[in-house]
Amino acid sequence: MKRSLWAIVSAVWSVWGLSSAVTAASRPVDRTVNCEILVVGGGLAGVATTYEALLAGRQVCMTELTDWWGGQISSQGTSALDETVGQRTRGIFPRGYATLRQRLIQESGRDRPGDCWVSLVCFLPKQGHTLLLKMLKEAEAEGKGKLHLFPNTVVKSLTTHSGGDLITSVRAIQHQPTPGASPLNTYPLSQTLADRYQEEDSARFTKTILQFQPPATGQWVVVEATETGELLALADLPYRLGIDPRSHLEPSSSSEQVYPYCTQASTYTFAMQATATPPAHEPPGFYPEYEPFYSFDKPRYAQTPNLVFSYRRIFSVKPGTADEVVNVGDISMQNWGGGNDYGPGTPQDNLILTRDQLLADGQLQPGGWRGGLRIASLKGGEELAQGYFYWLVAGTTDSKLPDHPKQPWPNLQYLKGLDSPMGTAHGLSKFPYIRESRRLIGRYSYGYPQGFVITETDVTKQDFRLPYYRNTLSGPDYRNLITRMAGLQTLDVILDRLSLSEVQLRTRARIYPDSVGIGHYPIDFHPCMTLSPPQTPGNQERAGERQGATQTYPYQIPLRAMIPPRINNLLVTGKSIATSHISAATYRVHSFEWSSGAAAGTTAAFTLDQGIFSYQLVENLPRRSPQLEQLQAILNRNQNPTAFPEMSIFNQNWKHW
Repeated sequence: MKRSLWAIVSAVWSVWGLSSAVTAASRPVDRTVNCEILVVGGGLAGVATTYEALLAGRQVCMTELTDWWGGQISSQGTSALDETVGQRTRGIFPRGYATLRQRLIQESGRDRPGDCWVSLVCFLPKQGHTLLLKMLKEAEAEGKGKLHLFPNTVVKSLTTHSGGDLITSVRAIQHQPTPGASPLNTYPLSQTLADRYQEEDSARFTKTILQFQPPATGQWVVVEATETGELLALADLPYRLGIDPRSHLEPSSSSEQVYPYCTQASTYTFAMQATATPPAHEPPGFYPEYEPFYSFDKPRYAQTPNLVFSYRRIFSVKPGTADEVVNVGDISMQNWGGGNDYGPGTPQDNLILTRDQLLADGQLQPGGWRGGLRIASLKGGEELAQGYFYWLVAGTTDSKLPDHPKQPWPNLQYLKGLDSPMGTAHGLSKFPYIRESRRLIGRYSYGYPQGFVITETDVTKQDFRLPYYRNTLSGPDYRNLITRMAGLQTLDVILDRLSLSEVQLRTRARIYPDSVGIGHYPIDFHPCMTLSPPQTPGNQERAGERQGATQTYPYQIPLRAMIPPRINNLLVTGKSIATSHISAATYRVHSFEWSSGAAAGTTAAFTLDQGIFSYQLVENLPRRSPQLEQLQAILNRNQNPTAFPEMSIFNQNWKHW
């Protein structure tokens, strides 16, 4: 009896001392690709990783589930750069991000592209994809690296060395339209996601099985840059999902217990254009189910709906158009809390599946990985977004503003088609805008016995003297909170030389000796909903979720947040770094993603140069690490700042930010 290919491969692995971490080969590999650095995920963090690695002269492979590069600014449609005034006016950005935003301004010929008011830089999603692709090609030429791009590609499995400390190969599936089938981006993601993860050809897609592996040297780095932390789940690494329990580290948490089902709402964006006369509008068949959900949120917007349009206007016919004015031909991208924010928050409908749910669904079995998302919730988000457009043009009720009757707004055209702003036949973004991912639990570090994590108290401007915290936290937790926020007075508190009421709480973010990047943005919540499904009439946001929403101090990205507790040649970047539920609400916007990606790309190239693993740079903290300092010097020299100017434990003057 002939042995199967899988049996032969398994025997070889056994002889070589290799083992599989969720691996099953149901068909032969069509193409083997050697990479010094493999970046899984082509969002902003993945692109930034690739950009810096190419400038460092490395051979880089990057995969992406869609056919556009840039994630938030392209395939997810949120093409309006989230920035703080302080960071923007001082121009303190990583070099690649600064180049991108400057080119967006130059190409538009305007200081304020799009004439939006949520940002100074709003643009068409495809423009972001095109510019990023050009920047990658330039980086390849300048750094003499080698770029291999794999769009429409998902990772299916990982192979690890015996003991699970090294990834030795990555199996992936690339799809293209089956001859005679509809082109890519014809169907919404909910209808194609499962197919993308099946190795067999289908009526829609022809598949190519790829195997990524290191070059002949055997040395490579794999970077997790997906939107939902796929590799964390696939490798069965420890991670957090949803709400952390209330503690002195996460004092604003809405739960006393871990609650993994409430991640921030995701959003399918779409584009609409102002018209001179009303186009024909037909209500979707599912509209009555979702109609009770929609709202302008505040009377200001109900009274002046043009502000909803101009909020994320991505194309303006007349440069310099005021916020209250909408011109015929203007295009708006919609990402609205009371409209297309979809926030499932129960075990019955959570979008990103927990480890227990993945086990029950068979996705952690060999060959079982299917993306780790709930298809029904993807569909719900798609329907909510399409229903929201119809509500804008024809709706007459507002779920939150019963005293402000909703007026129809018929002079709007829903833009769809492969040449539309979202690049899809159905008009929705190619992937939902994901605000919160699976979040790594970093490896043990001095002062972090449960694994490294960035917490609420590390970045927030919250006033922890408010009665809420004294009344909500236990006595020991409140004391630990004030002690943690005491800054230079910490020792005095520990030694009882100061009472809690005498402590002057620090007015800066936590300073990290291993910082490799920067960020600054408010802790911005788009909470999950209490009942299932989210569109249930009368549904409310989960109580207490906005307690932590406030401004932050300019903060840093510690390298420890990017290093998993095992798998030494894996780096984690983007929204999957080691943050808490609350701190993740600021560690998620465009410039942060780029900074974390620039750090990952530079670190990957540096560790390959040095012949070390990334954990070795930080394993002896708080003692000095000459190699870590060398890495930080490279980052700063390359205009990828690791700190804001004058950032130190002695500088308390950050309130003006």
